[in-house]
Amino acid sequence: MALPDRLPSYIRDHRKRLRDRFTEGGARAMPDYELLELVLFRALPRQDVKPLARLLLDTFGDFNRVITAEPARLAAVKGVGEAVIVELKVIEAAAQRMARAKVMNRPVLSSWDALVDYCHTAMAHRQTEQFRILFLDRKNVLIADEEQAKGTVDHVPVYPREVVKRALELNASALILVHNHPSGDPTPSDADVSMTIQIQEAARVLGLTLHDHLIVGKSRELSFRAQGYL
Repeated sequence: MALPDRLPSYIRDHRKRLRDRFTEGGARAMPDYELLELVLFRALPRQDVKPLARLLLDTFGDFNRVITAEPARLAAVKGVGEAVIVELKVIEAAAQRMARAKVMNRPVLSSWDALVDYCHTAMAHRQTEQFRILFLDRKNVLIADEEQAKGTVDHVPVYPREVVKRALELNASALILVHNHPSGDPTPSDADVSMTIQIQEAARVLGLTLHDHLIVGKSRELSFRAQGYL
């Protein structure tokens, strides 16, 4: 038996207006808090979600940071329960899967912008460092994308031997390294440069090519190749 509609008319009307605006103009026509309201409608069908949308944005900063926030941090926000967390994480997973579909099993070097977009979507708003490796075949087609390690807010442990070992297991011919800087600044540290050189040397000995190392910041990415580090 369906539950009676207990929403006050002003909330029903507000939801309809937002849905109509989204249908007519898409997300670009909406500020972050309204787009977030649309996401929260499904999780909280019987309450005004505008205050929670604004609280989430005040807490995390923008739409992307809300969607990608760790579940434990989301749960600490008043009014956020399991339903809200699941809804936000579904949106995050969908965005990452769509971005990944544009680069997997495709020549990476000819779709570089799509690759950078994928890395940004997957990593830019993480609160701790993550190190990923993109494995390519002889035609530079992306055959695997794997998380190698997680770290703290400013360090992630990476072992060159493990990197090249995994490349050989996958029969890869080339690599692209990717990690994020939670500080938002993608400038490489001395440790980043040293680790990259070590991996490059280990790869070269085994006939593997290191194409690049991308560092993902909040609003931009840095390419070791473009900056002359490789």
